[in-house]
Amino acid sequence: MAPINREQLAQLRQFVDLCKENPAVLHMPELHFFKDYMESLGATIPKMPSEPEEEPKPEQQPEVQPEVQPEEITTEPEETPNPPSTEKSESEESDIELDNSGVIEPDSDEPLPTGDESKDVTDEMIEESNEKRSQAMSVASEGKFEEAINLYTEAIQLNPQSAALYAKRAGLFLKLQKPNAAIRDCNKALELNPDQPVAYKFRGRAQRLLGNWVEAAKDLSTACKLDYSEEANEWLKEVTPNAKKIQEHKRKYERKQEIKLLKEREEKMKKIQEEREKAAKEAQEQQQKAGDFGGFPGGMPFTPNIQQILQDPEIVQAFQDPEVAAAFGDITRNPANISKYQSNPKVQRIVNKIASKMGGSMPNFN
Repeated sequence: MAPINREQLAQLRQFVDLCKENPAVLHMPELHFFKDYMESLGATIPKMPSEPEEEPKPEQQPEVQPEVQPEEITTEPEETPNPPSTEKSESEESDIELDNSGVIEPDSDEPLPTGDESKDVTDEMIEESNEKRSQAMSVASEGKFEEAINLYTEAIQLNPQSAALYAKRAGLFLKLQKPNAAIRDCNKALELNPDQPVAYKFRGRAQRLLGNWVEAAKDLSTACKLDYSEEANEWLKEVTPNAKKIQEHKRKYERKQEIKLLKEREEKMKKIQEEREKAAKEAQEQQQKAGDFGGFPGGMPFTPNIQQILQDPEIVQAFQDPEVAAAFGDITRNPANISKYQSNPKVQRIVNKIASKMGGSMPNFN
């Protein structure tokens, strides 16, 4: 048997880790020989997600499918710089009866350091990172979660492009009841690999611990679609009742808001219409008053010629000006006073217009 050198062994270990994270690679045509070999040894190769599955056995698949589908839940964008707040909007959730058992206070620890993603990761670094990961899994199995987190942090610094390392560390944060820290790691894992099922699963659990029921249902439902697990489905069923209550309440609230806005719009239009009708009525009353008062302001007698003049909108509008009305009252009492207003453009313009309608001269008011 030919010896296996260290570089080949590191590559083999990297390939095995890849298969653990994404068993679907074993269905690649190029790896058909390896898949056949594994099955000849009695190994069970997971089916491709798109392949039809056999009738589920009771011990393999639950009797019911996930109760909440991703498209049924409306949430904010999945990845946010800061963990979601646990405060509930008064307009949305203040009057909902929710089962908040198991909700804990949010943690506020500083984020742990990460590696430099821009640097080139060598095979030696990957091998050393995998060794740290193995050590972390070992001490975690003994319940030493803090020590395991430190080892995962060292592994991440060596291989900062591994989504699986962030997802695994997030799981340990959950065991220490630190959901915000878990969400940060899951967000980073999904940034590196948007189809990381473990990251969706652990982020969904962290959202549940914070009481963010809708976000939890969305993440856990996505996790079940990407890589079904009994644990993720149980967590999904746990958060579904609260998520549905919030969703239904939100729909009712939005409908009430729409009705409120519609009523406000109708009232506004009604008010505008009333103001228009009032203005039109006042204008009509003013026009009637100008035609019915028996002459111009100041006692100017009413004649057929004057009636024609009063049908001119500009002249009627001008007589609403107290200065013009007073001037014409003065002229009515003494036509010679017209000379007093030759320097007043407002009065002179109306005098000229009346004169033009009367054939070039002011009407005889006597």
